[in-house]
Parts: sequence; C-alpha cells; structure tokens
Amino acid sequence: MSTTEPAIALSGLRKTFGAVEAVAGIDLEIADGEFFSMLGPSGSGKTTVLRMIAGFELPTAGTVWLSGRDVTRQAPYERDVNTVFQDYALFPHLSVLENVEYGLKVRKVARRERRARAEAALESVRLPGFGGRKPSAMSGGQRQRVALARALVNRPRVLLLDEPLGALDLKLREQMQVELKQIQRDVGITFVFVTHDQDEALTMSDRVAVFDSGRIAQVGTPEEVYEHPATPFVAGFVGTSNLLRGDAARQLIGREGTFSVRPEKIELTEGAGNGTVAEVIYAGPVTRFVVDLDAGARMVVVEQNRRTGKSTLSQMRGKRVQLTWQDEHVIEIGVNHAS
Repeated sequence: MSTTEPAIALSGLRKTFGAVEAVAGIDLEIADGEFFSMLGPSGSGKTTVLRMIAGFELPTAGTVWLSGRDVTRQAPYERDVNTVFQDYALFPHLSVLENVEYGLKVRKVARRERRARAEAALESVRLPGFGGRKPSAMSGGQRQRVALARALVNRPRVLLLDEPLGALDLKLREQMQVELKQIQRDVGITFVFVTHDQDEALTMSDRVAVFDSGRIAQVGTPEEVYEHPATPFVAGFVGTSNLLRGDAARQLIGREGTFSVRPEKIELTEGAGNGTVAEVIYAGPVTRFVVDLDAGARMVVVEQNRRTGKSTLSQMRGKRVQLTWQDEHVIEIGVNHAS
C-alpha cells in the first residue's frame, strides 16, 4: 500500500437528519489501494458515511478528503470516485458495451477511445465478448460485474460499493466475494465496501470498520476484529461469541470483567461436567450445541461433524457435558491486545 496521502480521510464527520444523529463524529483513514469494508447493522451509519464520501449527502460537520484534497462541498461528479449500487442501475435498452461506455459518452470521450476502454473494462471483470448482450440476457452475477465495469471504465481513484451483492443468492454471493477481491487486486484501486454481512467483510477486506449507532466501534484487520473484539457489540456482531461476565466470569475465568470465547475454540466432551446440552442444531458441515452451564451462562459450541450423523447428534440433547478451552482463547473485552 502507498505511504503517501490516504485515498480517503474523514475528520470529525457528522450527519444529522432532524433530531436523529446518523453519524456521530467519525475520524478514519483508508489507504490507497486498500480493500476496506464498513460493516454494521441497518441504521448504524455506514451507508450514510459512504454517501458523504460520494457527495450524495453533505456532512452536518466535519471534512472529507480524497487523496489529500478537501472535497467536502464538491458535487459528486467533481470527485474522483464512482459508486456501484445493489440494484446495478443498468439501462435495459442498451447493450452491455453501451452501458459500460455510457459515462465516457457523457464526458464526450471520442468513440474509438471509449469503445476500447469499455472493452478493456469488461475484460478486467472477466466478461470479454459479452458486449453485444442486453442486461436481461445475463445472470445476476454477470450484471453485477457489468455495473462494476461501468464504474471502473472512468478510472476512478476510489470505488464505492453499497451492498452490491445483497440481491444475489448465497452460492453466487460467495463466488462474487472471491471475484471482487481478485478484481480489486488486478486493478489496484481503493475499494470501499458497505455491507451488513460479516462473512463478506471478513472474506474480502484488508481492514474492516465495525459501525455501531453512528460510531466506529473498532477498525482492524479481519483477524484482529474477529479474534480481539474491542466491545461486546463487536464480539456479538462479528461472528457468534460467548460473553462471560459477573458470577459466570468469576467462576469460569477466575476474575472480574467481560470475556469472550468463540464457539469453535471450545471443546465439548460427554460425561459428568459443567453443563447440560439445551439444544442441538445440525448445519451440515458443523453442529452447534447450545449448553447451559452450571455457572449460569449459556454458551454455543461449534463442532465439525465427525460423529455418525444427525440421529446420533440429536441424542445429545439433555446430556451432561464438559466444556473446556485454552486460556489463550479467552479475550477480555475492552483490553488492547495489539502486540
């Protein structure tokens, strides 16, 4: 990544809608060439921040910098960014190639150049030879890539993606996660990706900002955010987390505080133990066990399915079990674990 000016810098960014504070003062830097995700539930402020970067919303307070230039009051077309939306917004009456070169045509780029650039953009998203088709003749994943090519053809410094995979089915969405990350590496520009799907954010991102009620609760690599959540909200939103506090923490951890243990870090053994299986959830490759501990906490344990089958697993309900974990897998929430 570049060590020069960040691609995006936000300083004291706020946005209010009447009495509602949608964004409550954000400071953030996104590096040039980074795949950066803004992750959070609906209403957490992530899309509003994206729209302020794009210029579709004006901040109530604060500054937006793009590559060291203050663009806070500039119109969207004056900013070196493009946006890809969930609904793709393709023109149905135009061919794929015409859709991709539309922005260049508006800018009065010569026909030969815009055709060459549009074809190159389609090739960059793995759609060479598709230019003559209409969007209606393409799959959802292909239309998503056409929208991506249309945004890339203008050669922006920053590409903003607002839940672009939300309309796709699960299998196609997972395929497109891999595709998008590879495309971003190939073209080398900054991607800012808004999503409420933690798997998307963890799969594709160099870094993730987790949004909570108009604020950023944590920024870090996917591993940092997942393995060392900064707040109980982050622990619960990014993956499934078992939170231990109060009497349960004192009995199981041996000290006061709020602690997190991820379900896949816990070992479950049958026999006399420290809890009772309340529920068994078979999910194909894995099974989730919900266990009520004698200490008063309820914990989820995830196991790969190495047992004989669903019928055997269902017999676990109501059985006594022992839950154990290694000390290194206990994370104290709110404590800085950076090395």
